[in-house]
Amino acid sequence: MRYRRRLRSRLIVSFALLGFALTATFALATLYLRDRTEEQVIGNALVENINDYARQFYVDPAGAGGVPLENIQGRVFSRAKFGNVPPEWAALPNGVHQLSGTDERGRSVPYKLAVRKDADFWFFVRYENPRDVATQQRLTWALFGAVIVFSLGSLVLGLWSSRRVMRPVTDLARRIGELRVGGEPKKLADRFADDEVGQLAAAFDDYAERLNASIRRDREFNADVSHELRTPLAVIGGAAERLLAKPDLDDKTRARLKRIERAAQQCTDLTVALLMLSRNERGRGHADVRRIAGQLAEANRQQLVGKSVVVVVEGRDDVHVDAPEAVLAVALGNLIGNACKYTQQGEVRIVVGADRVEVFDTGPGLSDEDAARLFERGYRGSSAGGTSGGGIGLSIVSRLCALYAWKVSVRPRPEGGAVATLELGPAAG
Repeated sequence: MRYRRRLRSRLIVSFALLGFALTATFALATLYLRDRTEEQVIGNALVENINDYARQFYVDPAGAGGVPLENIQGRVFSRAKFGNVPPEWAALPNGVHQLSGTDERGRSVPYKLAVRKDADFWFFVRYENPRDVATQQRLTWALFGAVIVFSLGSLVLGLWSSRRVMRPVTDLARRIGELRVGGEPKKLADRFADDEVGQLAAAFDDYAERLNASIRRDREFNADVSHELRTPLAVIGGAAERLLAKPDLDDKTRARLKRIERAAQQCTDLTVALLMLSRNERGRGHADVRRIAGQLAEANRQQLVGKSVVVVVEGRDDVHVDAPEAVLAVALGNLIGNACKYTQQGEVRIVVGADRVEVFDTGPGLSDEDAARLFERGYRGSSAGGTSGGGIGLSIVSRLCALYAWKVSVRPRPEGGAVATLELGPAAG
């Protein structure tokens, strides 16, 4: 249970257990010491009484038998009457013994018996005081009640103390929960006393300042990089577009300019996507899924020179998603690019559905381990071979999907190859 793991619960339970353990130990020690003290005092008294009784008997047998003793009964047996000794007494050695008998109502009555066995006479002194039994029971119940009362008192004290002890910690946790990453840091240490909680608040203040400084540097860097990269990329793209408009270009030059144009657009899209990830912000848009899939397919066809691979786009043309076109192009472009990269012959088929895009290929396929780890940063599948890449593209796709609540997966096909699925969710339509 989560509640049992709370620090306040531990304090309350500790107080309750400590109170119970102390009072129970005290009660048991009291009963033990009372029994030991009673046994020693009464035992010594009985030994003295039986010795006095024996001396008086030897001096005046008739007079000793008639001495009245409160709660004490003395009996003496001569050698001729040893057989009349009660069986439970006969085998007892000299000393004081704790025995139990029955009264006229059949109830068990404990008593102490002092035994002295001389050669010709055996002396027995029995001490029985019902009030001692009642006193013992009352003391036991009183101590039991004290254990209950002190345990409850310890529980109440634990509740009160834990509330006072944990209030600053709870307040600190609440204030920390109200902090916003990247926002203006609020000093926590000023609101707490100069104690352990205050030191913890000061440590959080220091950490928050360093964290916010790091976040500001990252945001400034990302914004600067985004701004500084967009301008030259736009210049490169514009220049390539103007050069492509010239009618006297040879085929080889035209192909190279188109490649430059595509690379500039890919860099622009990637810059936008990485900026969204760094800010952890969703961009808005109305991206046409079929049109972007077609553009990506055409871009990859230009790179399949020397391969007998056909890239086909099919499916619905009325699917749109609430995201910038650059974000969708990066996510879908990595899936299509990987399929084209690892397919040596056959086809790469892109199917646009109502809420997803599936990319089928006839490449070497992938193992279960590859399918499970393919989206880890830096991981390259066992089929990567000598292909270029650092295993970062699919990691970016996974992060974009987490940001936009999409889902991405790659699984092997039974007939060979693999299928990558980008689920766009209910936002698609």
